[in-house]
Amino acid sequence: MQQKFEVDLLEEAFKYLESLELKHREKILQNIRRAQFHTDPKLFKKLTNEIWEFRTLYAGLQYRLLAFWDKTDKKETLVLATHGFVKKTSKVDKKEIDKAERIREIYFKEK
Repeated sequence: MQQKFEVDLLEEAFKYLESLELKHREKILQNIRRAQFHTDPKLFKKLTNEIWEFRTLYAGLQYRLLAFWDKTDKKETLVLATHGFVKKTSKVDKKEIDKAERIREIYFKEK
């Protein structure tokens, strides 16, 4: 089976994962790896035109890592995770989406 995209963790997403207990972090990373090979909205879902979410339900907690696509390099498609949080309501909080969009804007300005 062919990998659909590469994933890179930006600094805040990396720090978020480091702050979690090992088993929780491993489950999130396992789901990210699965999403790279399988199209499954339970693992990776579009939220807005530019922002997507990696989804993990583990130990009763709904972990989310927001991300965006960078398709500027013709050779590979890259998904960049911006930051993570535990989702507490049925919808992703607008401030979390806004934060991901700001990080995306900075990324492309600095690229």
